[in-house]
Amino acid sequence: MARPPRFDTDRLLDAAVRLVATAGPGGVTMAAVAREAGAPSGSLYHRFPGRTALLAELWLRTVERFQDGFRRHLSDQPLSTAEAARVAGRAAARHVVAWSRAHPDQAALLGYGPEDFGRAHWSEEHRRRADRGNARVFAEVGALAERLGAHGAEATERLTLALIDLPLSVMRRHLRAGGALPGYAESLVEDCAEALLATVSEPR
Repeated sequence: MARPPRFDTDRLLDAAVRLVATAGPGGVTMAAVAREAGAPSGSLYHRFPGRTALLAELWLRTVERFQDGFRRHLSDQPLSTAEAARVAGRAAARHVVAWSRAHPDQAALLGYGPEDFGRAHWSEEHRRRADRGNARVFAEVGALAERLGAHGAEATERLTLALIDLPLSVMRRHLRAGGALPGYAESLVEDCAEALLATVSEPR
């Protein structure tokens, strides 16, 4: 039986995540990741042809892990009624903060954007992978909007604010300041989400 590689892709990307948390995307170089992981440079180049591919995989792995949980909360239960849809929406908003609390280094990475990780220079496959992930998220949000009767630009803005923008802003504000998320952060974003979700179908 072949021995598992000592420095597999996840271990190298974990080292890169730690570098982002302390030095930002600019601190992620091939040499720095090798040092952080205690790996020979050859192990890194064996898995990533260069820094651009490393940054793309680093961003995508983190975002996909986050998106999987977010989407799961929106799809776990049938959105058979508006109330069920609001329950799912509150859970998704809460997930943003709960996931960030459980994974602070990865959450720090999400405080940046794909452009900070060189998206303009990614391969076509990496860009397609990012687009597919985003499309799956927006499809789930769209299904929620339909169940809530969220029609029109303002209703869509309210839904996006409730599920994505507001929870992310709470997470980023605390983590960028170098502090821990307060114990009430999940309840706070859930309450705000409920207030917004209850009004998305109301005429304005």
